[in-house]
Amino acid sequence: MLNRYPLWKYLILIIVTLIGLLYALPNLYNEEEALQITGTHGVVANHKIIDQICIILKNNHIASKSITLKDDVILVRFKDLGVQLHAREALSERLDEKFIIALHLAPTTPRWLTKLGATPIKLGLDLRGGVYFLMQVEMNTVFNKLQEKTIDALHTELYKQRIPYMFIRKTSKNQIEVCFYNDASRDKAIHYVSLHQRGLIISNKGSNTLIIEPSDALLNEEREYAMQQNITILRNRVNQLGITEPLVQRQGINRIVVELPGTQDAAQAKEIIGATATLEFRLVNTNIDIMTAGRHHIPWDSEEKYTRDGRSIVLYKQVILTGNHITHATSSINEYNRPQVNVALDSSGGRSMFMFTKKNIGKPIATLLVEYKDNDKKDNNDHLVLKKIEEVINIAIIQSRLGQHFCITGINNLHEARQLALLLRAGALIAPIQILEERTIGPTLGQKNITQSLKACLWGFLISAIFMIVWYRIFGVIATAALIVNLILIIGILSLLPGATLTMPGIAGILLTLAVAVDSNVLINERIKEELKNGRSIQKAINEGYNGALSSIVDANIVTLIIAAILYFIGTGSIKGFAVSTIIGVMTSMFTAVLGTRSIVNLLYGGKRIKKLSI
Repeated sequence: MLNRYPLWKYLILIIVTLIGLLYALPNLYNEEEALQITGTHGVVANHKIIDQICIILKNNHIASKSITLKDDVILVRFKDLGVQLHAREALSERLDEKFIIALHLAPTTPRWLTKLGATPIKLGLDLRGGVYFLMQVEMNTVFNKLQEKTIDALHTELYKQRIPYMFIRKTSKNQIEVCFYNDASRDKAIHYVSLHQRGLIISNKGSNTLIIEPSDALLNEEREYAMQQNITILRNRVNQLGITEPLVQRQGINRIVVELPGTQDAAQAKEIIGATATLEFRLVNTNIDIMTAGRHHIPWDSEEKYTRDGRSIVLYKQVILTGNHITHATSSINEYNRPQVNVALDSSGGRSMFMFTKKNIGKPIATLLVEYKDNDKKDNNDHLVLKKIEEVINIAIIQSRLGQHFCITGINNLHEARQLALLLRAGALIAPIQILEERTIGPTLGQKNITQSLKACLWGFLISAIFMIVWYRIFGVIATAALIVNLILIIGILSLLPGATLTMPGIAGILLTLAVAVDSNVLINERIKEELKNGRSIQKAINEGYNGALSSIVDANIVTLIIAAILYFIGTGSIKGFAVSTIIGVMTSMFTAVLGTRSIVNLLYGGKRIKKLSI
């Protein structure tokens, strides 16, 4: 029988609509002004800090709606923006400087919805507000590392080839000076280095001295590698912060732009993104005792480092393994109730660690933490000078052969272990970065954009609905109902997708797909009217109208999907947001405009003797 659907199709439509409504529902709940308080540099927020906050707020006659502690983060909610700002000022004056106090917008979604995984749509920087960073990669550090690596390689290769030399030392402008005892040694070194060291320029200085420096091609190669690796690592760190749809892209030769929509804790984001912590595993040189031999007796292959308690340790310069081989890191408590970081290495790192520990059982191995920090000093070009800080956080005796999994101890507290694990998971920056510009975009501008967008959506929907109802009567009402369901499904899917973020271009994509949905219903209705004019019966006209318009609707939507997919793969940032909302909207519009409206029409007219159709 024409125009009849089986029960299972109606059930699918009802279930899909209810699921879409469920996950779209959290967007009806507003957010509350709040303060987010977190500790830094190993300081942990706890219930004692909550008591201190309560006293400060009470003394300043500031009322809070609630104070909660979760995952070492304190969240204090307030009734409006004025109270929130007053509270931040009071807490900033009296609370310990080691705590970060950041403006925050706390969701008010009911608990029963959050348990089902229903959360509001994540809004982009233009709607939600957030933080903008302009960063500069310190290329001098990259070139210094290249210089040190070249010196180590020269030491090793000249020693293996038994070419005697007096000294190898750094000079200015990335140059290395090598002095030999005679011309024969110098000429032999020139021949060997020219063949085995790529990208080096060798020139004579005096009779027995060589000047070795990297070529422009090698410097450019190192620069590009550092930029690409830093961008990748910054993206990983942003993901560790739980921020979706961030913008991390290159700007110019050595700058990177990072946009974090929805981030209110700018200080924490700055601390994590700008951190340059990495690990180096080195063997301890037990043949040297600085206390008795003195610092001037340290051999060229070793250097002095310090533990956290100020004790001097001599380590071999050769790095067994760096943090670049770490694939995963988690924090935990060991059997002695002390914090530790559990490290997993990649296959290459695991092999290196296995081979080294196999040959050095019984010897001490040190874990060196390397960081670059801002020391408020600037160079002649008014750029911040970063200070390199190194400390030995752990010394352990190699008891057995280690593989891809082992633990790092010697950490002060669990919070510091979590921070270190986060940085190691995200990866170590190839070169330190400086934050040249930092802008916080408040939610006021975003709220204005949201209000204007909602007005545009409302007016567009009302005009379309009025036109459809006046022109197509009952079928216009059905099309309008399909538009409402379509909008609910789009919002529900955007809320459900973990990586989806709504921006102004995303809203434009939603409006575009609503227009496409209207267009699909116009095609169907006009085709039905055409079939009626050709003398078809009402049931056949409805059937032929939907079947005849289907091919045109599918063709048009496939073209739109192809274009949106191209935009997604080649675009960045907000362009991707537009593409995502367009793809979702096209798919839901096909579902509602064809299957949805057809089910309602079948329910009203299917299998019935109808003399006149309201269309």
